[in-house]
Amino acid sequence: MFLIGLTGGIAAGKSAVAEHWVKLGATQIDADVLAREVVAKGTPGAAELLETFGTEYFVNGDLDRKKLGALVFTSTEQRARLEAIVHPLVRKRAEELLSSIPKDSIVVYTVPLLVEANVDLPFDAIVTIEAPEEERIKRLVRSRQMSETQAKYRIKSQATAIERAARANFILNSNQSLALLLNDAESLYEKFVEANRAKS
Repeated sequence: MFLIGLTGGIAAGKSAVAEHWVKLGATQIDADVLAREVVAKGTPGAAELLETFGTEYFVNGDLDRKKLGALVFTSTEQRARLEAIVHPLVRKRAEELLSSIPKDSIVVYTVPLLVEANVDLPFDAIVTIEAPEEERIKRLVRSRQMSETQAKYRIKSQATAIERAARANFILNSNQSLALLLNDAESLYEKFVEANRAKS
């Protein structure tokens, strides 16, 4: 197995690159999907969040993600409480999924908080996708209907580009057209295919 850790700031283009790599044959595990799964209604994760944050952050047993997000993205302390619950559950679920994937696969683990959560899975390569903060704010306002203030809070809650680059083996520049970004991503993926062959 060749395991790629794919990270990058919010609205940098991770999803587009991951989807392209899946089209080229990779298997994707998405940490954001796992983070929802481990706190879904009726799970131990949901029960722990209920105990920690209270019933006002739940509606009919379902986590009110928008309301909780408004709390944790403006409070470092509250975000740390949330992450202390969610990150270990996500890691455990990721390990379960990895153990079930064929050994000759190329796997892309898309994990926005790779640095923040100190994700230490046995990656063969870590890739970060980067774009200037101003551009990412524009994307968040345009595509996710956030205010500029909300977008800035989200960005500041994450690691810096320098911190991500320090963990990465490769950096993809998304401050260009999507076509050019995917072209760069495809060239990098071809290197991963060769490296996976060499491992086999």
